[in-house]
Amino acid sequence: MIKRFIKNESANATFLVTISFTGLLALTGLVVDGGLLYSTHADLQKSANAAVLSGGQELTEEQEVVQQIVDETLTYHEELDSLIETTIIPERRVTVELEKPVGTTFMQLFGVDSVDVNVDATARIAVMGRATGVAPLGIDKSVDLEYGEEYTLKVDESGVDTGFFGILALDGPGARTYKETLLHGSDGEFKIGDVIDTQTGNIAGPTKEAVDILVNSCSDMDEPDCRRILLIPVYEPYNHNQNQMKEVKIVGFAHFYLTEPMDGDEKTIKGIFIKEIDKGFEEDGAVNRGAFIVKLSE
Repeated sequence: MIKRFIKNESANATFLVTISFTGLLALTGLVVDGGLLYSTHADLQKSANAAVLSGGQELTEEQEVVQQIVDETLTYHEELDSLIETTIIPERRVTVELEKPVGTTFMQLFGVDSVDVNVDATARIAVMGRATGVAPLGIDKSVDLEYGEEYTLKVDESGVDTGFFGILALDGPGARTYKETLLHGSDGEFKIGDVIDTQTGNIAGPTKEAVDILVNSCSDMDEPDCRRILLIPVYEPYNHNQNQMKEVKIVGFAHFYLTEPMDGDEKTIKGIFIKEIDKGFEEDGAVNRGAFIVKLSE
């Protein structure tokens, strides 16, 4: 009787150990396969995000340019073969869909040799409403911009034209401060709703010095980080004093490309407005004058 009991208990123990070992093996296999799928999904999502953010920087250009940047980015991440589809809507958004098969270990016991991991990502452009590196020039929001057409900014002895353009004291008054801000952009952050003083005094000389340096620093607007492309505020008049604007309120931003050195005799700056994607932030209510940022769309 006792021997039979011990024998039965031994068989039960063996059965329980076998079941436990099988369960442990299955759990280990699921952890391995699940971990591999999770890490692959995460890496693939990062590649998709990088592709649309890079391609989104060119959404103001032709679709072929956007596609080329997407392909180059995926190639860099060794995921070009995972590309299923790219959807490009110019000046709006770009979407990529990626798919990658992942080999399994434990799930092969159930006839599943691989699992397809799918991700997608979308980047959209938005109107810029907050930025740093702003130049101390401005344009009235009432101007109906014609992109690519040349505009002339008059720099008279008072430092401000009471018409469509303004010279702004972003970093404070003074010709030296103004020149440095024009050369390098302001270190401060500006956003829509900010009220800015206009620049007064004789700033024609400092303007010419700065503009000539900027024009000679870059030969083509397509060069990376071309300093001839200035990010400037779009404003509306805020405080008039007789024929002079004392203050303006920022309502948006625009990009102004300096086309030639400044004519000292005429005291004018010439350039064209372009559509450009730059570093900055979206703010509700910003007017659209061709200055955009790119961001992932949820």
